This record gives sequence, structure tokens and C-alpha cells, in this order.
Amino acid sequence: MRTYSVSIIIILILFTQSCTKDSVDDNFISNQIDLSLANETNHEVANAILLRINSYRQDLNLNSIQLDGTYATAYAVEHTKYMIENNTISHDFFYKRKNGLKAVGAIEVAENVAYGYSSAESAFNAWLNSLSHKRVIEGNFTHVGIGVLVDSNDKPYYTCLFYN
Repeated sequence: MRTYSVSIIIILILFTQSCTKDSVDDNFISNQIDLSLANETNHEVANAILLRINSYRQDLNLNSIQLDGTYATAYAVEHTKYMIENNTISHDFFYKRKNGLKAVGAIEVAENVAYGYSSAESAFNAWLNSLSHKRVIEGNFTHVGIGVLVDSNDKPYYTCLFYN
């Protein structure tokens, strides 16, 4: 019996140590997403979207959201590229983006996507006119990553990943 008890204790120690947040190393996380993707977003349009988000939230007395120009933007760009490659708008594989952001400390993650809107303002207004997208913009989030790219026909695609 004693060997059995010691084995259980060792397994419990290994399990609790391997599952703690501290055990997540940056090399593992950075292998999950190419962080250089964040450089591919249209920063001018992304910043215009962020300004509109924060202006709207300020009018509602909500906290401002900070741009995560690294992880969340890399995931947003990756998904925007996916939508362009598949010529569709979607939330396909959202769980991968969500889990990737949770691995670096996010608690809650949500996503807004759009395509075909000619400006940051028109994409943002479309989100406000959709109850589910508006709820995300008004949500209890602290950060956002924004991926904005155009396809070969100059049609813009947008992905915003919100998290706290």
C-alpha cells in the first residue's frame, strides 16, 4: 500500500506543477503563432478602428481598450488571411485563437469579423448595427488585436480579437 500512496503523491505533484500558469513558456506559445504576422496588418486602418472603439466606449463610460500589437494582432491577421484564402467571412477555428490567447493570460476572448467595408468607420458602424457584435464592443475587455488586409480584388477583410 505504501508504494501506491507514494506513486499517487508523485503523480499529483507532477500534475499540479505541469498545469500551473507559470509552466507556460514563451517558446511554446510563440511556436503556436508566427508573431511577425502582426506586422502585416494595415496599421492605419487598425488604429482608426481602435479610435472608434474607444470613442464609442468612452461615450458609454467604459474603459478604453489597449491595442495588443503582438499576440492578438498576429492571431487576427492569421484569421484574416484564412478568410481571404477561403473567400468567406467566418469564425472558423475561433477556439484556436481563443486558446492561444488564454495561454498567454487572457481570461475571456471574443471576436468580430467583417469584409467588404471600404473604411474603418463603415466596418465599425456595421458592427454597431449587429447586436452580437455591439455586445462584444461594449464587453468587459481590456485589449484588442486587429487584423486588416485586402484580397487581390482590393476587398478589405477585418478581424478584431477582444480579450481581458
